[in-house]
Amino acid sequence: MAALRSAASATIPPRTPDNLLVGTWNLRAFGSVSPTWKATATSSPKRDWAAVAAIAAVVEHLDVVALQEVRRSTGALRFLRSRLGSHWRVLASDVTEGDAGNGERLAFLYDSTRVEPSGLVGEIVLPPSVDNPLGQFARTPYAVGFERLMPSGPVSFVLTTVHVLWGSPRARLVEIEQFAQWMARWAVRDDDWNTNLLVLGDFNLDRLGNPLYNAFVATGLFPPSALDTVPRTIFDDDSSRHFYDQVAWFSRPDGSSMLDGMTYTNRAGGFDFLPHVFPGLSRTEVSWRISDHYPLWVEFMLDA
Repeated sequence: MAALRSAASATIPPRTPDNLLVGTWNLRAFGSVSPTWKATATSSPKRDWAAVAAIAAVVEHLDVVALQEVRRSTGALRFLRSRLGSHWRVLASDVTEGDAGNGERLAFLYDSTRVEPSGLVGEIVLPPSVDNPLGQFARTPYAVGFERLMPSGPVSFVLTTVHVLWGSPRARLVEIEQFAQWMARWAVRDDDWNTNLLVLGDFNLDRLGNPLYNAFVATGLFPPSALDTVPRTIFDDDSSRHFYDQVAWFSRPDGSSMLDGMTYTNRAGGFDFLPHVFPGLSRTEVSWRISDHYPLWVEFMLDA
């Protein structure tokens, strides 16, 4: 664990009084946990206390992190919070019912010594229309407002996390378009709870420039270019193959950022945990203990 923490510290910027570190991590089938430090060949699930402790050793470097694939069982989530310490808090959505929901909920973990909820919590539900009379997101996107108290006053931001439907590119395209358009309308509404609106999570995007990615950025969402070469899953040998996971925010038509009171520092990245966990196990075996996705992080500077 000490070596893992050291590696994460060498990759993720240190937390300072005026910076904010936001992360996202799809934790594969993050549900129950085997009540032992070392799962055996017959243990089910294979995720044990040591695996969750390793996840905590990475998460603790961030201020707030969005989690995808949290399952109905919250055993692993509750153990993760206990490993992080009593000052860490969790906010989670309910489980999206139906086969497409895959028994999943979305969650945010945050360090309460660094950020606090601002009061906004909600799920995005599409209004009925001629083109979409009953359709909803396969997994309902989850939005939470946070704030950080600075000497000049609170800096607020809203994080909306999503796990886009996996399946045919056409089905994914519809969800990505609906989500991006819904968020774009929210971002520009006057007198709404929409200051510093960020989206993050697993969008199941493919390569740069393909229709899925183009739909994601068409409404003015800005994913930092520093993430363009960051691999998303432990099975990707080509870092340009997938762009599943993203952190993004809106820009104006002239390209200027819509962020207020916070500035992107041009530092963003992922963290490769593979060399530091479960030596001797295959990548597939590690994926069921930690995840098949790498975590992503983005750093912002807050106005003092």
